[in-house]
Amino acid sequence: MTVEPAPTRGTGAEEIRTGRLVLRRPGPEDLDAIFALHTDPEACAHNPSDLLETREEAELLLLRWSRWWDQYGFGYWTIRRQDSPEPLGFCGVKVVGYRRRTVLNLFYRLFPSAWGAGYASEAAAAAVDWARTHRPDDLVIARVRPENVASQRVALRAGLVRAEEFDIPGEDGADWFYVSDG
Repeated sequence: MTVEPAPTRGTGAEEIRTGRLVLRRPGPEDLDAIFALHTDPEACAHNPSDLLETREEAELLLLRWSRWWDQYGFGYWTIRRQDSPEPLGFCGVKVVGYRRRTVLNLFYRLFPSAWGAGYASEAAAAAVDWARTHRPDDLVIARVRPENVASQRVALRAGLVRAEEFDIPGEDGADWFYVSDG
């Protein structure tokens, strides 16, 4: 059962700037990056069910992301450095139901070429900060594989804490949960 709150509008969430990054609502110009990232086995190694096979699947994914934006006024952002037009990956929050409660699922996936520079942590922290400001009543969660130590570090650097009581067997293996204090 998914419990969904009324959409939030006028949050100014279509673009967020951090010290080095611009997070912007994905558009058709991001389709190639969505396809490239989600067909990269290394980028999806910990979530192989997210691997796409066709460009049409990438188009459907972008359409789904766009519908979330239209419904809620927020979603996933395309991550770029302020000094470059090239996408580094995607990060953001979406409304999901968990244990009969509405929560915001934090997502971050970057191209392997962008790993190790702190971009994921910077983007994830911006997404969590946005959620705390604009959706303070919603718990932010990140589901992370036990073996994905880098992703665990990102969740912690974004301000989330480990919550073992939430852990579940996930679609691609065990999900460890990290949650906000909300």
